[in-house]
Amino acid sequence: MLVDSSEQFNDLASATQPKATVEDNNLDNTLRPQSFSEYIGQEKVKKNLDFLLRAAKKRKEPIEHILLYGPAGLGKTTLANIIAKEMGVNIKTTSGPAIERVGDFGSILTNLQDGDILFIDEIHRLNKSIEEILYPAMEDFKLDIIIGKGPSARTIQLDLPKFTLIGATTKLGSLTNPLRNRFGATYRLEFYGNEEVKDIIKRSSRILGVDIHDTGLAKIASCARQTPRVANRLLKRVRDFSQIKNHPFVDSAIAQEALEMIDVDPIGLEPADRHILRTIIEKFNGGPVGLSTIAAATSEEIKTIEDVYEPYLLQIGFMTRTPRGRMVTEHAYNHLGIKYSNANKLI
Repeated sequence: MLVDSSEQFNDLASATQPKATVEDNNLDNTLRPQSFSEYIGQEKVKKNLDFLLRAAKKRKEPIEHILLYGPAGLGKTTLANIIAKEMGVNIKTTSGPAIERVGDFGSILTNLQDGDILFIDEIHRLNKSIEEILYPAMEDFKLDIIIGKGPSARTIQLDLPKFTLIGATTKLGSLTNPLRNRFGATYRLEFYGNEEVKDIIKRSSRILGVDIHDTGLAKIASCARQTPRVANRLLKRVRDFSQIKNHPFVDSAIAQEALEMIDVDPIGLEPADRHILRTIIEKFNGGPVGLSTIAAATSEEIKTIEDVYEPYLLQIGFMTRTPRGRMVTEHAYNHLGIKYSNANKLI
């Protein structure tokens, strides 16, 4: 039975969220670049990593521990996998919240081989007990294990293989100083330029077999929030729409129609973004207002606002942070069609 297109797209209102979903993981496996030459953007980071890897190969040593930070969806996991491929070693992937017990983490460390890479996503969410084990593991490649309890407890020390830890975080400031200082190299991933996003969509469209015109590329890129993960997700949504509508190719008109159906506006804002901005304007005269107050007024979680919506709103200059709270800028007023006064009040 043929499903009505509007029903099929009803669950796609969060297409511009940069956080990974299960569907994204499947999509990433198909579209993920396999080498630095395929990886588009982040030129300075790639250049520095290339020198780091080449030097380590020349010395025949494992690479230093690496910390990658920046907003979600910019390619931190992809870079970690490329580093492993370039070094010709295995990579073990986990995340901070997934490591709950010391024993589990000890098992992960002892099963690594010399030169292997351990990639920990959301490393800022490691609990304290795991983090304390990580210090000697990173510095001396030693694992301290406590056997027994009370007065009879004793500590034994196991030798670990010389592994490389790659940590990824969206919140560099949430890492403790002792952990952050143990990384030999730290790189920040920046939001992508419009031309870079277009190149990413062009590459992904070839892999997915999507016939897309330059006008379609430009339309999707303008809504991708300067984020590769969002660009690939929107491309897939537009592809689905064009197939349902039996269009042989994607141009500006088809892309526009598809994006309107999933309620993404021309600069990539979705209903939740606009709701947050309107709430600050209409209930708090444009701010300043505290994050917890915004969360209560919009029925969104503080973490969701801070990690998902706020980074892009700050990047495009629609919101600012002040010591007294968040404020909406004149650019946001203009985009929403609301008159702006110097006092940040509705007139």
